[in-house]
Amino acid sequence: MAAISASMVKELRERTGLGMMECKKALVEADGNIDTAIENLRKSSGMKAAKKAGRVSADGVVAVKVDDNNKQALVVEVNSETDFVARDDNFLAFVDAVVNKAFESKQTDVAALMEGELEDKRSGLVQKIGENISVRRLQIVEADTVGAYVHGNKRIAVLIGMKGGSEDLAKDLAMHVAAVNPQYVSREDVSEDVIAKEREIYSAQAEQSGKPAEIVAKMVDGRINKFLAEISMLEQPFVKDQDVKVSDLVKKAGAEVTAMIRYEVGDGIEKEEVDFAAEVAAQLKS
Repeated sequence: MAAISASMVKELRERTGLGMMECKKALVEADGNIDTAIENLRKSSGMKAAKKAGRVSADGVVAVKVDDNNKQALVVEVNSETDFVARDDNFLAFVDAVVNKAFESKQTDVAALMEGELEDKRSGLVQKIGENISVRRLQIVEADTVGAYVHGNKRIAVLIGMKGGSEDLAKDLAMHVAAVNPQYVSREDVSEDVIAKEREIYSAQAEQSGKPAEIVAKMVDGRINKFLAEISMLEQPFVKDQDVKVSDLVKKAGAEVTAMIRYEVGDGIEKEEVDFAAEVAAQLKS
């Protein structure tokens, strides 16, 4: 019998979209021949899930779970292809199973989390509802105080970790982050590369003004300062009271923000836009 290597399993997973254990089993039964394994999988019900695996899953939901002491919280994104499936009770039950297992095991590696029972549930659900479903990402925050907020449509979720402060403040900050979407907690968190790129852009723009070099330098510094304030949570006006800065709220509570995680469904996924009329016309033409 041929030895089944990790690279063979990886290739079969990429070509079929099926789970690691299912691919390994198929390779063992096919004596290591990937093409034979694919042919055998095509004959099985599992291949129905594989045929969907190439489709983009850019919809879905986010979910959170916080422990009773408000010291640990988990956020998860699970994707589907359509909003219709994202509201399906079977899909939401699968999301709950993912959240509970991840929280119980404190596992943040998606591949490791999905091995075994959860992957079987995912594959079975794909076959049942006919859409690709995937667990995209998850993170855990541990802090003196954690706060979580999920927007009503379950498309945006935020976790905040704080040293000191209260649960109510952490929740308020999570709501602020959901609404305003700052990229960093403070300007000190912004990398020099990001600042340098912005400075280059602002410098090119300012130089076109024809003003003296020293004036241009001041213009660029001013725009950089404004840029950093706009993308840093602590320097933003609080969403519930625009006259108060977030940093003032945190300072008044004697707290320090130690973690900020914001998940938005499909963020960063390029979803193919389909022109339905053009698609039908093309099919009729062919």
